[in-house]
Amino acid sequence: MSAIQLDGVINFRDFGGGAGADGRRIRSGRLFRSGHHAAATDTDLEQLAALGFVLFVDLRRPPERLRDPARRPAAARARVLEHRGPTDQLVAPHLTFLAEPDATPARVSEQMTVGYRGYPFDPHYVAVYRDYFALLAELDGPVLVNCHAGKDRTGFLCALTLHVLGAPREDIRADYLATNRHNRADARLAELAAQFRDTHGHAPSEALLRAMLSADPAWLDAAFAAIADKHGDTDAYLAEAIDVTPARREAIRERLLV
Repeated sequence: MSAIQLDGVINFRDFGGGAGADGRRIRSGRLFRSGHHAAATDTDLEQLAALGFVLFVDLRRPPERLRDPARRPAAARARVLEHRGPTDQLVAPHLTFLAEPDATPARVSEQMTVGYRGYPFDPHYVAVYRDYFALLAELDGPVLVNCHAGKDRTGFLCALTLHVLGAPREDIRADYLATNRHNRADARLAELAAQFRDTHGHAPSEALLRAMLSADPAWLDAAFAAIADKHGDTDAYLAEAIDVTPARREAIRERLLV
């Protein structure tokens, strides 16, 4: 699991390379994750083109994609999967509290927990997850998953991917927490303050912004706890809700484990 430095894309990294099922290892150079690509430079696009992606998975909602259109290599042969939710929902439901002038880091954690517990069951995300795992069982080549910051929505889907491949839970958590090293938080504070002012009418505190930029393992645990509450365990959820049957799981492992 290694980071790759791009000028205009944050949190870009290969999340393969670790331990998988049956003593095998997850292929490097096949599974990537990142923040959005709206600010990708021409040099970034050349690097992305060289990787030869066959699938881009953009978990951002339609208003986010309209506000920050993705830049992708012109000659990319990749398929693109996108969230197909409401087009008029400017702020994610679990982030509407940011309009409150007295929002606190503790409130961030509370609402992020709510958001994470919802990711496994939101029908728009579930539709993307189903298509994504079906394609993982068929495609030969690198895949990239992104959202806005490459942290929460991306973090959850990458965690599911690593689970399907048999990664130990501590490796899944380590990949999720690597965002805290690669999200360029210090450099992004002023930009995010301006964006929040435009959206909410006031600039949040630095403490609030840093809380929003962080990856907290309790949030990821909340998603898996919600899955256990409804389905018993993650494998049952994957089979029942996402159509990752044992046969499809083995097909994915054959392509992505060595």
